[in-house]
Amino acid sequence: MPFTTLISVSELQALMRSGQPLMVFDCSFDLAQPSLGAAQYREAHIPGALHADLDKDLSAKHGAPGRGGTITASAADEPASGGRHPLPNRERFATWLSGIGFANDMQAVVYDRNGANYCGRLWWMLKWAGHDAVAVLDGGLQAWKAAGGALASSEEPARFQSNFALGAPLRRLVGAQDVLAHLGQEGQTIVDARATPRYLGETEPLDPVAGHIPGALNRPFGLNIGPDGRFKSAEQLRSEFQALLGARPPATVVHQCGSGVSAIPNLLAMEIAGLGPTQLFAGSWSEWCSDPSRPVERG
Repeated sequence: MPFTTLISVSELQALMRSGQPLMVFDCSFDLAQPSLGAAQYREAHIPGALHADLDKDLSAKHGAPGRGGTITASAADEPASGGRHPLPNRERFATWLSGIGFANDMQAVVYDRNGANYCGRLWWMLKWAGHDAVAVLDGGLQAWKAAGGALASSEEPARFQSNFALGAPLRRLVGAQDVLAHLGQEGQTIVDARATPRYLGETEPLDPVAGHIPGALNRPFGLNIGPDGRFKSAEQLRSEFQALLGARPPATVVHQCGSGVSAIPNLLAMEIAGLGPTQLFAGSWSEWCSDPSRPVERG
């Protein structure tokens, strides 16, 4: 059976020994220093892993080139979302996957050094591309090192071109107009993953407007991780999300954050808890607040 949410270090090591088609991705990144993730990867990573860069590979930001093909301004490369980290469209993402040799029969394992903040983006994107066999390494590189796992400091391994075929999306993407059209309705529950001071509008270090989408609930994404650096148990996560949602059905949840990245740990946690799948507003607050006609709530 494929791994579809989390995978432990011991399970990943067993997969590596099994010879099953597998690709491991290091998604380490730093918003303040965008080049740091690649530098950390070169310093130490799981042997055989490729680096997936949030800006260059997992976003259509500024037309940044991906290794699977140059991003241009053509209609075929129209981003799938707005915001500070726009999603590349599914066809462009498939081109990148083919360019690095990822194939439909592979198990994908993603990790980072950042509490599953950035690797969750690739986990979700693969689901969105119709690929279910993708899992987050629970505890990230820190758990791998703590278990005595080997580390490599070499350049990325060479890969042959593949022909990744898109499948029906396994996760739903919603846009700003969808959120606006259902604002205040019982069929939509917005969960904001940003730190509480940003949600309240007390501070806003990244976007031009402070506050949150009216009616949104707040659950900072770091609450999903326990003191050991791993996701909390399914039972604990279920209890916490049920307390947050109250009588609101889990199926109504739309996750958002600042730019659609740190919302994913909440989305993944709900799936671990047996309360998913749920929806993602990938443009998130950065897209929402870019239009002054959209309402803003503070406090």
